[in-house]
Amino acid sequence: MYVSVRMNDDSILIMGAGPAGLSAGYELFRQGRRSILLDADSQVGGLSKTLSYKGFLFDIGGHRFFTKVSLVEDMWWEVLGDDFLTCQRLSRIYYSQAFFNYPLKLPNVIAGLGLLETARCALSYFHSRIRPIFPELDFETWVSNRFGRRLFEIFFRTYTEKVWGMKCTEISADWAAQRIQSLSLGAILKNMLSLPGKKPGPVAKTLIETFHYPRLGPGLMWERTAQIIQSAGSQVLLETPVDQIFHENSRITSVSAGTRVFKASNYISSIPLRTLVERMSPAVPAHVLQASQQLRYRDYLAVCLICNGTKLFPDNWIYIHEPSVHVGRIQNYGNWSAAMVPDPSKSCLGLEYFCFEGDDLWNMPDSELLGLAAKEVSQLGLVKEADIEDGTVLRVSKAYPVYDATYQQAVAVIRDYIGSIQNLQVVGRNGMHRYNNQDHSMLTGILAARNVLGAKYDLWKVNADQEYHEAGEGLTDEDIRRFNLSQPLVPKKLSNKS
Repeated sequence: MYVSVRMNDDSILIMGAGPAGLSAGYELFRQGRRSILLDADSQVGGLSKTLSYKGFLFDIGGHRFFTKVSLVEDMWWEVLGDDFLTCQRLSRIYYSQAFFNYPLKLPNVIAGLGLLETARCALSYFHSRIRPIFPELDFETWVSNRFGRRLFEIFFRTYTEKVWGMKCTEISADWAAQRIQSLSLGAILKNMLSLPGKKPGPVAKTLIETFHYPRLGPGLMWERTAQIIQSAGSQVLLETPVDQIFHENSRITSVSAGTRVFKASNYISSIPLRTLVERMSPAVPAHVLQASQQLRYRDYLAVCLICNGTKLFPDNWIYIHEPSVHVGRIQNYGNWSAAMVPDPSKSCLGLEYFCFEGDDLWNMPDSELLGLAAKEVSQLGLVKEADIEDGTVLRVSKAYPVYDATYQQAVAVIRDYIGSIQNLQVVGRNGMHRYNNQDHSMLTGILAARNVLGAKYDLWKVNADQEYHEAGEGLTDEDIRRFNLSQPLVPKKLSNKS
């Protein structure tokens, strides 16, 4: 039996308490409005939560707090205050038993590769410029033509294929053209050769060397946001997954979650777009449901290791380009914030494995994953296996929306259908099936809240190639333009390689 939850005539229900949903709730709070947020998890924050294991704190990946939009940054400072740290970035690439600075530095590259391999890379580069391969349909060909085959193998192939689960020959060259346009060989060489203390000019977003970070991890931001809005009368209901979304006459009428039914005037959703469509009652038209079932996701495993010793390595994180190990990236949480590690004699590492739900890695027992992580981090020379004393495993489904050959058409069909529902907005990474940074999720949530209050923002134009035409209080076209340039791009699978 369902219990109806009484809400005001102008109430707002938000599905999902990650960065997008909580940012929407916070913006409504700032405007004197209450909301109810539902989340299936036992903890707020979505993919930006911070987890605790025996007092050691670790993230789902690493979350730099960097944005081009003052509206988002202002919220960070309002919520975190003195707990918002400024961090110096250090991240390196590991390949063939050597570490390479990122951004690349010429002496370090020569030392890591050796004079002979450096010479081979130079010859490979000149060969690619004299005899490029055409047509440039895929990522591998595009990069090899501009950097040479040997540099492609060292600095591009392995990590890209680990993260996305696609061969580089299956990834569209369009992604390379957009993703690496500000990281041409000329730009890299200019950065390599710049004198200490001398600014080489505008810096590509991937080369930024400082960022902000909450003292106790990104989860601190979202736990505090939840506390703030609840203190003003809003509700954040955890372990409350959405079961059904009832609709009639082009409007959402109510949402059931567990034994309760919530009725509101407006609804904002950051739950996965596929889940949203599948939860609709009555069922959506067959072609819309079919489109939702075409949406795919890349999933993620984090293996957190507690190790004896400090200063194991100075990096915030290391990209693992080494093909002999499965791990894709390694975080050192004490180097993000010392407060993440409660015992000053120990270190807390996070080994990231990219996978698909149901594959061999995903199904591997925790004990075996812990053993694999211990073996690999030791193999890389970062920690002695005997110094690893404990650990835990976290599985995260639907971490990255996949941009395959059919996703754009599928999203377009779903977007057209959702656009016909007058009181529903979708926001955030999975809510819009867009792989973007945390600030993108926040901005879509903030603008959705403003739409509830009477604005007319088209959320689909945020971080789109089209110019965003509508400005608003605290948000200008220039803000949006700079914001769009700061977002990560995602590889698209070639339609003829599927």
